[in-house]
Amino acid sequence: MFKRLPGDEARNLVSTTPDTAIVFRPAVVKTPAIITFIIYIWRFLSALVRATWRHPVAVAVPVALGVAWYWYGWPVAASLSGTVAMALASWAFLDRPSFARLVGYRLLAWWRLVWIYRRHWQPVMIVSGLGRHIRGRDYLPRLGKVTCTSWADMVTVRMLKGQAVKDWADRTDHLAHGFGAKSCRVALSHAGRLTLTFPRSDPLASPLPALPIPDEPTVGPVEIGKDEDGRPWRLKVHGTHVLVAGATGAGKGSIIWSVIRSLLPAADAGLVELWALDPKLMELSYGRALFGSRYAATPEECAGLLDEAVCVMQKRAARFAGLQRSHTPTVVDPFVLVVVDEVAFLTAYQSDRQLRQRISAALATLTTQGRAVGVGVMAALQDPRKEVMNIRNLFPDKIALRLDESEQVDMVLGDGARDRGALADRISPVPELGAGVGYVRLEASPEPVRVRAAYVSDHDIRAMVDAYAQRGEAA
Repeated sequence: MFKRLPGDEARNLVSTTPDTAIVFRPAVVKTPAIITFIIYIWRFLSALVRATWRHPVAVAVPVALGVAWYWYGWPVAASLSGTVAMALASWAFLDRPSFARLVGYRLLAWWRLVWIYRRHWQPVMIVSGLGRHIRGRDYLPRLGKVTCTSWADMVTVRMLKGQAVKDWADRTDHLAHGFGAKSCRVALSHAGRLTLTFPRSDPLASPLPALPIPDEPTVGPVEIGKDEDGRPWRLKVHGTHVLVAGATGAGKGSIIWSVIRSLLPAADAGLVELWALDPKLMELSYGRALFGSRYAATPEECAGLLDEAVCVMQKRAARFAGLQRSHTPTVVDPFVLVVVDEVAFLTAYQSDRQLRQRISAALATLTTQGRAVGVGVMAALQDPRKEVMNIRNLFPDKIALRLDESEQVDMVLGDGARDRGALADRISPVPELGAGVGYVRLEASPEPVRVRAAYVSDHDIRAMVDAYAQRGEAA
């Protein structure tokens, strides 16, 4: 009935009836010890070559000490190691940034690779579902290089064949808790390769004071805060439109006033005009003198100011037609920035239907045609739902401050932004910790970047009014 195979034998016969299931135990093929020995020697040599290639300094130091010990004895080796240790300590004391960049962070990266990531890699991958255990064999994504910065670990990973970025983005919580980090962000670096970012500390935990007003007029990317990696956060306002979304107390005013503060020298030189729409009569009214006659508070005044901006845009477009395709700010044709504090009050909560449609049409016209002729819009709102702001996709650059729901993150920054680490719904509601903190997604880069805007206090606004209000009144 059954064909007997060489080396197989029947086991665990329960009964002698014809329908009894017979279990076969496969034959065990014994590998010769010499082959096993060769395999282990090959793996050891491969690991040694790979370690020398990846960590030349870490390998060269013990080798040099061993050679000194062999040729000159242990006193010379001990003296040499002490001299090297003193030199490194002096370097760290005299020039800490360069020591950290060239030595400290590399040693930290090697330690965390060995003690954190490689040690826990297999269980985290299997439990999170990113690896597979099939027939006694583990199929795991390959752990690559670990790079440490002052605030985070950057881990490169080669995905398994057939995996997608979304498989990793859906498991960021598993990865963060598995490796002892507060959060994890996933970014595609190359085809089949990812970069996982695990923050070790929060460089944006402390509020930032108002930045100094620039000495030279500029309409280029203006500095308004700091990125998570410590670099200045420069926001492009000329040649684009910016949407800022955040709950009450999230710090929308910090972004608006930081932008205005950076553009004041250019406005004083006649290269920029600041137009303000303040339907709440709270935020922008504090510096009303900076805007002169181009300040509107009531819905009727806001609609009229938007219509005026549309007229300026259309006249410029008629003059630029066939002559130029981009705008360069001049005194004759300055850059016009229309700042709208609570745009939802004008586009969704306005009781007058005709006025609401008029305002929505003007904003849609400006956001679709304005940036080529030097008319930009910066709008702030609390509720990013489409029925509240149905033209949010017309803003190329978007900023998400603290939001109430996780779904709102993708509404503001685009689909999949939260899965890639834009956790705007988890920003602390405590003003000292979370005011002005957010995630920005630019038109040129789909990856969200964590930032914090500088806080412009009432005293700073009064000083700005005292120094620059004369220009606004003259305009």
